[in-house]
Amino acid sequence: MRPSVMDALLAAVVYGISLLVPVLDENGDTQPLTVRGAIVGAVICASLAFRRRWPVAVLAVTASGMAAYVVSGGHKSPLMLATMIAMYTCALRRPRREAVLEAAAVAALLTGMSVVFGNRGWLGPEIIAMIAQSALAVAVGIAVGNRRAYVAAVEERARRAERTREEEARRRVIDERLRIARELHDVLAHHIAIINVQAGVATHVMETEPDQAKESLAHIRRAARSSLEEVRTAIGLLRRPDDPDEAAVEPSPGLDGLPDLIAGFVAAGLIVDQKVAGTPVDLPAAVGLTAYRVVQEALTNASRHASRPYADLELQYLPSALRIHVRNPADPAAGPGSSRGLDPLELGEGGHGLLGMRERAHALGGTFAARLADGRFEVRVLLPHEGTGT
Repeated sequence: MRPSVMDALLAAVVYGISLLVPVLDENGDTQPLTVRGAIVGAVICASLAFRRRWPVAVLAVTASGMAAYVVSGGHKSPLMLATMIAMYTCALRRPRREAVLEAAAVAALLTGMSVVFGNRGWLGPEIIAMIAQSALAVAVGIAVGNRRAYVAAVEERARRAERTREEEARRRVIDERLRIARELHDVLAHHIAIINVQAGVATHVMETEPDQAKESLAHIRRAARSSLEEVRTAIGLLRRPDDPDEAAVEPSPGLDGLPDLIAGFVAAGLIVDQKVAGTPVDLPAAVGLTAYRVVQEALTNASRHASRPYADLELQYLPSALRIHVRNPADPAAGPGSSRGLDPLELGEGGHGLLGMRERAHALGGTFAARLADGRFEVRVLLPHEGTGT
């Protein structure tokens, strides 16, 4: 039911009560309404239909009508119920301080009129009852208002929490998709690059140098087998967070796997000059995996885009971080980032490989930089770690 209809019915009920109670009162404590009183009562009660829209105006109308009724000689009428409803509405919908002041002013007006025109004392039972009724109406209005505000606050917190949960779920889905894409890219990219190079070599020397062609095919077979093994390992790692019982069949790769990784690139024709500075330490698994993938992607880019098959790899062990620096001669026509207008001093957006390296480094709180300068493409990554890993 609409609020306006409910208020109209409330006005009709209050007016009916003001007419019937004096008739049904066998003790005669309630004074029956005269014609003038009935008209005043009709105005007072009719104003209740607008109490939600104009609470202060309705309180003024009911208070003025009740004061006029008292001045005309009326006393102890159910019409006071209309004024109490108006006070309750003000206390419910108005600021607490203003509602209390408005109710106090109305109570003072009505009690003053009763004392002056009703020849009653200030401490008479009717005066005290009128003050008590006014205070009760305001107290109930404030209590109901506080309850509604509390319920609204709880519901709003619940809605915010639900929105937060939905946003968090969407963020987790996006992060998981990016993580899967990054892992599969890093696992497959360099193996496919090696397969592509060796397949080209095999095709070129198949007839003239069959032994070298067989060797290239053997490299392709090993690269394919390694690719399948790493895909299986990656899938196991991706399943582990949701199902701890589904562990990877092999440990995730780390820097201890660099010799085999570099050997694969060397077999594919890439010359890798590796340098290690500082004292090597055992790194946490996440740092070791990220370092391995960064080197893997950087050397893959070097084998694909370098102007000649050569790359410098430097690992520097700092007290609380690992610094990775990979350099290779850049092909102005095909080097990573060069075809995208990479500024020599700025980070290149590059392809998915550079983006994946950046995401991996940032996920560990590290830094990533790639630049094309002085005819060389450089990748610099700093991976912080805390002490010795397990």
